[in-house]
Amino acid sequence: MSHASPSWVDFHCHLDLYQDHLGVIRECDARRIATLAVTTTPKAFARNVDFALGSPYVTVGLGLHPQLVAERSDELPLFERLLECTDYVGEVGLDASPRFYASFQQQRRLFDRILRACSEQGGKILSIHSVRSVAWVLGSLEENLKNPTCIPVLHWFTGTKSEAHRAIEQGCYFSVNAEMMRNAKTHALIRFIPEDRLLTESDGPFVQFGERPARPSDMPETVGLLAAIKNTDSAHLAEQVLKTLRAIQSIEPAVREGKQRSLFKQP
Repeated sequence: MSHASPSWVDFHCHLDLYQDHLGVIRECDARRIATLAVTTTPKAFARNVDFALGSPYVTVGLGLHPQLVAERSDELPLFERLLECTDYVGEVGLDASPRFYASFQQQRRLFDRILRACSEQGGKILSIHSVRSVAWVLGSLEENLKNPTCIPVLHWFTGTKSEAHRAIEQGCYFSVNAEMMRNAKTHALIRFIPEDRLLTESDGPFVQFGERPARPSDMPETVGLLAAIKNTDSAHLAEQVLKTLRAIQSIEPAVREGKQRSLFKQP
């Protein structure tokens, strides 16, 4: 049985952190929301894959969150063993905020190793955290992610316009959420990023949508916020986001054969 193409994209969501995570997955299927369920530790990956079994719209990313590196670095060998099971990697990256700076050098070593492993296998799409560390993240991508079949997507990007330009030149994409767009300071940055480099995300349940945690089902409103900033039509932008997702999934598709090949899964 085939399923209809997605109508919306949530490229970064922590589905397993919702109390009603199975209900959220049912919402994704009912509303045709292509959703990347990122994980924060390799040990969480298999459980999330089990949750998403049978869903045509939810795909799981293999993650090792930089904020957890200090206590979970021993899971890196597991990460490397599981990497061949999926094309999607996330959440990974660097965090140089004061609370996590003590582990920053350790984060850098692990992130470099993750990128090298992705580059060796090829065909990976990565959702990358870069809090107060954009220059380091871009430097590491340049040095370690040399395989052109791997696509970096910068999640909740808060760098400068010059850093965004550098990222675009390096082939990066950007996933944006409602919280980013409620901050007027980011509007100029979002306007600077080309439409065909943008994806939408909820980052739920960490982002608030009104009085509740954001959900993938908030993607129509998120697209509306983005369209207002980009001064364009919401329907046009929704279609552009879908085109962008298809584009990054079309890079060397043969590399992805036999794995979680696409957010547009056909059972």
